Amino acid sequence: MSEHSRLDAYLADEGLEAVWFARPNSFAWLTGGDNVVDRAGDVGVAAAGYDGDGVTVVTDNIEAPRLSDEELDDDVDVETFQWYDGGLADAVASVSPTPAAADFDVPGFERVAATALRQPLTDAQTDLYRDLSEETAEAVESVAREITATDTEQAVAAELRGELSARNIDSPVALVGGGERAPRYRHYTPKDEELGPYALLSVTAERDGLYTSCTRTVAFDPPEWLEDRTRAAMRVEATALAATRAVGSVGGTAGDVFAALQTAYDAVGWDGEWRNHHQGGAAGFAGREWIATPESEAPVVLPQAYAWNPTVQGAKSEDTHLVTGAGVETLSTTGDWPSVTVEAVDYDLELERHGVLER
Repeated sequence: MSEHSRLDAYLADEGLEAVWFARPNSFAWLTGGDNVVDRAGDVGVAAAGYDGDGVTVVTDNIEAPRLSDEELDDDVDVETFQWYDGGLADAVASVSPTPAAADFDVPGFERVAATALRQPLTDAQTDLYRDLSEETAEAVESVAREITATDTEQAVAAELRGELSARNIDSPVALVGGGERAPRYRHYTPKDEELGPYALLSVTAERDGLYTSCTRTVAFDPPEWLEDRTRAAMRVEATALAATRAVGSVGGTAGDVFAALQTAYDAVGWDGEWRNHHQGGAAGFAGREWIATPESEAPVVLPQAYAWNPTVQGAKSEDTHLVTGAGVETLSTTGDWPSVTVEAVDYDLELERHGVLER
């Protein structure tokens, strides 16, 4: 179902005349364009609205020429207000039919939660996702092959961001944990510390509004437990993906997948380890469209991207996968990294996972 078809159904179900999106990920979902100037803000410089007939973008006179020339299709109408005459919310309210909803604060409008509208992925979005994910993996792996034990986490994170930027990919998350900090912290925000015996490189990257995540492990003088713990995390991830396919095929919930994930941790000898870190969930037009919890009722839909990220103290397995009724496809891969085939727990699925690169 296309974006417009979903919005038609949404407007009919909610009794609305229009719906507006100014948050960057949903603006990109509807228009394919980028409305961001200040990346510290939650709301972009333009809002895209749909009224059943087509898409209208509202922005100020500073941004209108650039957006029209570089970010928007020719069939998108652009309404312009003067930058000094009120703000985006007031401009949207002045041009929109009512009743209406928006994903940001507009006087008199209802609020729309866009997550459900952005799922499942369309064929065109999936094609963009494949390109983004492969290029992200290329960037991460190119850095991983060049780093040394004496490099600092911060220096490696800077290299990651540079390699991604060179491919026109943003990097909202670039984590690097060395042998001292990766076993202590699940989110190893980079510090001025040498990598030491091994390192985890984890990124969440964005382009065209889509987000992909991956982790690679590089070892220089690895601790004896690293391979076993990494393999345990791999089996948990494979189980989560197998469960995602099974649960999504029957219309189940994220909580159903989480139950399989808990069982997998027990089976690989790390019962309860899931309590120490969130396990990921659906990806797409957000780093995570939702994060699974034991009681989560978020619907599991197919086809959709999923980024599960199980950790086992000091080890992690994470990639972005496309899960469909037909199978599981790893998106964030180059085919040029050491791999290990693992079996899911209680599911008939074998999956190649990215192993430890020994340098």
